[in-house]
Amino acid sequence: MTTQTLNAVVDAGRAVLPVETPMAMPEQSFREGRLQVPRQRTAPRLMALRRFYILGGTAAMTIAATTMMWKVLAVNGVSVLEACLLCLFVALFAWIALSFAGAVAGFLTAVFDRGYKLGIDPDEPLPQVHTRTALLMPTYNEDPRRLLAGLQAIYESVAATGQLAQFDFYVLSDTRRDDIGAAEEQAFEALRDAVQGHERLFYRRRGDNSGRKAGNIADWVRRFGGGYPQMLILDADSLMTGDTIVRLVAGMEHNPDVGLIQTLPAVIGGRTLFARMQQFGGRVYGPVIGRGVAWWHGAESNYWGHNAIIRTEAFAENAGLPPLPGRQPFGGHVLSHDFVEAALMRRGGWATHMVPYLKGSYEEGPPTLTDMLVRDRRWCQGNLQHAKVVGSKGLHWVSRMHMMIGIGHYFTAPMWAML
Repeated sequence: MTTQTLNAVVDAGRAVLPVETPMAMPEQSFREGRLQVPRQRTAPRLMALRRFYILGGTAAMTIAATTMMWKVLAVNGVSVLEACLLCLFVALFAWIALSFAGAVAGFLTAVFDRGYKLGIDPDEPLPQVHTRTALLMPTYNEDPRRLLAGLQAIYESVAATGQLAQFDFYVLSDTRRDDIGAAEEQAFEALRDAVQGHERLFYRRRGDNSGRKAGNIADWVRRFGGGYPQMLILDADSLMTGDTIVRLVAGMEHNPDVGLIQTLPAVIGGRTLFARMQQFGGRVYGPVIGRGVAWWHGAESNYWGHNAIIRTEAFAENAGLPPLPGRQPFGGHVLSHDFVEAALMRRGGWATHMVPYLKGSYEEGPPTLTDMLVRDRRWCQGNLQHAKVVGSKGLHWVSRMHMMIGIGHYFTAPMWAML
């Protein structure tokens, strides 16, 4: 079967694709497996002490605060209602203390630590990369003009580095509305006409969007992953500079045991008051929190689903997600797939890192509270699904913590109300 014939079966609309380079991506098991590499080569020094500070500091602050609260409540005896209040207080104070301990570490790291991970130094001359990288931009019913304008900006920035020959760009559409799909095709053709080297730009719209975004990426890996040692995952509202992209690729080339490098995207483009508030808050405390979690996550970093570079081999070998047992909303396809993919890659022996100091990574925030709630409802469902994954065989305990913290985000709000 020719590539054109296969595309006609798999894709909807007018696909523009290269010759396929298939790569196997088997589904993984949550019931079987073991941690392949207990300690990674790229793990920072003194990781045990770092994690002891985070967890021990959280426990010490929580015990101290609980002791003081107990003294207040125990003056005239503790009623059932007061006992419930104390339990809520302990859990919520521990939640705040954990964030505080990480933020202190992040602040001190930002002030005193100038060490860079994986040899990725933003102050050094731009390195020369030698392997091919695919930039993947998944989309689902998004504004095609905004989508392709962002991709054009990324394309031109990569071209300005003089290393465009090592990069291909894919728009991976899961759009279900035919009118938006037709507009995507028109905008894509306009982009190809507007840039030089348009033979590096590709587009396809899936005829079946099973598995949502995770299925979209997996479909690309199984069809084209064999041609690219690494892939850089973008979101529809992502922007990244060519300088940052080249440095990420060089970091992967110099560290063959690293499976994922996550950047810290800065929120930009806010035009409403709500969006500007988020943008301001992210710029003020986002870098401190990002440096803090990177400091104690080490080689067991989390993955946020975009603005990250992934080793294609590591992803294909370990990140094929089976459907979760049971009915919706907690069964079926894994919605918050990124946490799980990072955990499975780490289980498979690959290091996962965050480089919060590397600039040039951006995303947009929701413009209104309503938009944020729509997105948050999806995240809530996806994070609560992790209750069926957190006990999987062979996961690193830090990977389990990522999932438990994600689940905890959606328990703290009703707990504050109860308190």
